[in-house]
Amino acid sequence: MKVLLMSHGTRGDVQPYVALACRLMAVGHDVTLMGPNSLWELARSAGVPYVPVVDGPLELLADPVVLRANEDCRGLRGAVRGMRWFRRNRPYYVKLLEDLIAKVQGLPRPDVVVFAPWVQAHHLAEWLKVPAVPVCLQPGWVPTPDFVNPLVPVPLPASLSGASYAYAEWLVRLLYGSSVTRLRRALLGLPNRARGPSILFRPDGRPATVLQAFDPGVLPGAPRYPPTTHTTGFWHLPITDEWSMPADLRSFLEAGDRPVYIGFGSMVVSRSVARSRAVLAAVRKAGVRAVIAADWGGAMASEQEQCRGSDDVFFADEAPHDRLFPHIAAIVHHGGAGTTASALRSGRPQVVCPFTFDQPFWARRMHALGLAPAPLPQNDLTADRLAAALRRAVGDGQLKESAEQFGLCSLTRDGVGRAVEVLESVVESS
Repeated sequence: MKVLLMSHGTRGDVQPYVALACRLMAVGHDVTLMGPNSLWELARSAGVPYVPVVDGPLELLADPVVLRANEDCRGLRGAVRGMRWFRRNRPYYVKLLEDLIAKVQGLPRPDVVVFAPWVQAHHLAEWLKVPAVPVCLQPGWVPTPDFVNPLVPVPLPASLSGASYAYAEWLVRLLYGSSVTRLRRALLGLPNRARGPSILFRPDGRPATVLQAFDPGVLPGAPRYPPTTHTTGFWHLPITDEWSMPADLRSFLEAGDRPVYIGFGSMVVSRSVARSRAVLAAVRKAGVRAVIAADWGGAMASEQEQCRGSDDVFFADEAPHDRLFPHIAAIVHHGGAGTTASALRSGRPQVVCPFTFDQPFWARRMHALGLAPAPLPQNDLTADRLAAALRRAVGDGQLKESAEQFGLCSLTRDGVGRAVEVLESVVESS
């Protein structure tokens, strides 16, 4: 089976596809992954064949419009910010789709295309005349009557649960405008689709197979999804011996009580100095030791020199979560799907400080499951509030027990294995 994977975004968006590629290759399938040029090393280190495409929207991470939307897109004002974000990103996503089309034409024909919804690669699969399987890293794309779409930035009544899922498709249309129709005709020679550009349907209008790469146990209740939708569990990279823990980090971990981990991924903040100082003050107010990601979105750079050699704070360069988190007492993060998955698997309590998009949903779910204190949105983050959350995360026995139990359950779920089975079935029946 020849599988073409297409993803884009930050590390948390692309790493699940690297994990899937590793498993597909391990069972004998041919795989090519297309993703942003800036993440080529992530695939190379895992031995995954990689075709880089333009970074596109990643070039805008520090743009003022993008910054404001990322820091707060909840409520009506946030919804307006979100719409500005999509308009600002439109030319970059169109450029990305054009680059994907150009580079796919030089690749061997696959048996199936597996893609991220924002990439809109189902149009390429249609041109190639092969099945297209979208991958959802968070709920919000496939309708269910059982809870409101978590991507919607304003509160809605439960009676609108099913209808609220039209929001995700509307966002894609807002992002691309009429460009998809134009590119389908001009570059691919394709007519309009029977059910429009939706990722949830095949060209003939039948339901598409969809993979949801998250644990069904984190969702509210037991949501009902179409039989063509498969909620597999999170997709984790295989643990390898390629990364060796630096001696100074190991010495810090062994020098005292287990530290907390603090990192907000690739999220960029506009008030980075103030946020950095609040985080450091919270660590000291809470009386904990901390391993802090050395560069989350450009923040913390000014504080690293001041803390060099400190007994209570260590700034770590990039370290695999699956290797670091077992040495950690609690995990403070932004609520991205990838970091949430790693935190769940580690069996450690969490403090979730969400920015935007799906992050508030994961923050609420971690709290509802008894794995984290109440969410602490980035706009509400102060030294005192974060210190209080840290004290609870490291001192609440019930949080610790619940996190450990959930971690054990996570270890038994083979999300990538289930995804491979689904893809093999799709190709066999095509």
